[in-house]
Amino acid sequence: MGCLLGIAISPLFLKAKIKEGVFEQEIIQTLRPVILKQSKWAMKQKPLTVTAYSAGRSAGGIHDFYSEGDYWWPDPKDPAAPYIQRDGMTNPANFVEHRKAMIRFSRIVGALASAYRLNPDKKYVQQALRHLKAWFVDAETMMNPNLLYAQAIQGRFTGRGIGIIDTIHLMEVAQGVKIFENDPNFPQAAKDAIHRWFATYLRWLTTHQYGIDEMNAANNHGTCWVMQVAAFSSLVQDTVLLNTCAYRYAHVLLPNQMEANGSFPRELQRTKPYGYALFNLDAMTMICQILSKTNTPLWQYTLSDGRTIKTGIDFMVPYIAAKEKWPYQKDVMYWDQWPIAHPALVFSAVAFQNKDYLQLWEKLDHAPEQEEVIRNLPIRNPIIWL
Repeated sequence: MGCLLGIAISPLFLKAKIKEGVFEQEIIQTLRPVILKQSKWAMKQKPLTVTAYSAGRSAGGIHDFYSEGDYWWPDPKDPAAPYIQRDGMTNPANFVEHRKAMIRFSRIVGALASAYRLNPDKKYVQQALRHLKAWFVDAETMMNPNLLYAQAIQGRFTGRGIGIIDTIHLMEVAQGVKIFENDPNFPQAAKDAIHRWFATYLRWLTTHQYGIDEMNAANNHGTCWVMQVAAFSSLVQDTVLLNTCAYRYAHVLLPNQMEANGSFPRELQRTKPYGYALFNLDAMTMICQILSKTNTPLWQYTLSDGRTIKTGIDFMVPYIAAKEKWPYQKDVMYWDQWPIAHPALVFSAVAFQNKDYLQLWEKLDHAPEQEEVIRNLPIRNPIIWL
């Protein structure tokens, strides 16, 4: 199955520099205590990959990432029957150990990369390398570069394209590698091996039917496919895929997902509309952040009817500042845990030089501990993206 390579990019994507860095010192000062605490924790952690947790219900092997569909439950009328869906209601009996291990990996590398940005000490590089080699290089512990068995459903599917969203937690790993890899303590052999892993995963994401299905998803899953592919392509410097991601943002995601008022109707239809709206906005803004760093001016990209990413930001900001004004239904789960210090706020503050966005971001929680919140917050270390 082919991928979307070689698409001609519109003249709208000519090179343009995005002014940034005006608020960087204020952002660093806000995050410094969190970074110091989290990096101290990260320095003590030992590598744990998918091979550390046996997934008895997986159709794959020990090196294969496995997860189960969150909202699927045993049929109360027949426990032996295929699982049935309860949208928005997470089944606590699902296998989540591989997902937790990947999130832990992301938190470790992200914390170490953030600390390295504050103080480029080789100890952060060396500790990060232990984990990076375990996941991507060492034959005994590495994860296979595909998601054939993610978000399986008992009695229905051994894996689904929808499971690709689980590797949003490799984005800060890839970005951490970009931070570390030019340090003299980062061996060239390790860099080459890690790049090969991500290049192989990108081929799978863009050619396997699961990846193509996820790319074409009309909601946050399609957004997250572009966000991930952009992050991983930025690491391995795949300019064709970076251009493909810019094209999909401008010609598919923004026009088809955002209403004139800046809302995302497909997210508002869910049983957790507030959380999903925030999640999709974070993903959209991360696409702008990643691709604008490669000289594609997506922060300023405007549809013919005037819609921009700022339209979406300005729709959500009043409800981030005052959640009680949210005019739609409350989320069936985790309503009280949102909002937190969303990446949409901090990166749009820099992109648009907007002090109001920054001040709102500064007041929110920068170190959430609730598992579901962390799971839906793949970007936890803003300074490694600035």
